[in-house]
Amino acid sequence: MSEYVICYDIAHPKRLSRVFRYLKKRAFPLQYSVFLFVGDERQLERLLEGLQPLIDGKEDDLRAYPLPRRGLKARLGRACLPEGIQWSGLPAAW
Repeated sequence: MSEYVICYDIAHPKRLSRVFRYLKKRAFPLQYSVFLFVGDERQLERLLEGLQPLIDGKEDDLRAYPLPRRGLKARLGRACLPEGIQWSGLPAAW
């Protein structure tokens, strides 16, 4: 399994809500418009294909970046989960 950071900038509030709800069911929200997706390339392609009809390619921007398997993964600032809760899909350092 690979990890991907998916981020977006959606111009219209209605499309923004649809994209957020779609991703929240399939990926882990890290920030308002940034998600962590864990899966293989085929699963990522299916995810992106599902998002295609939800965005306007002329106004919106949606990107997916692969995270290196052995790279440094760290967090500064506020945690994405409440204290004492740890998602087993995230490294302990997060």
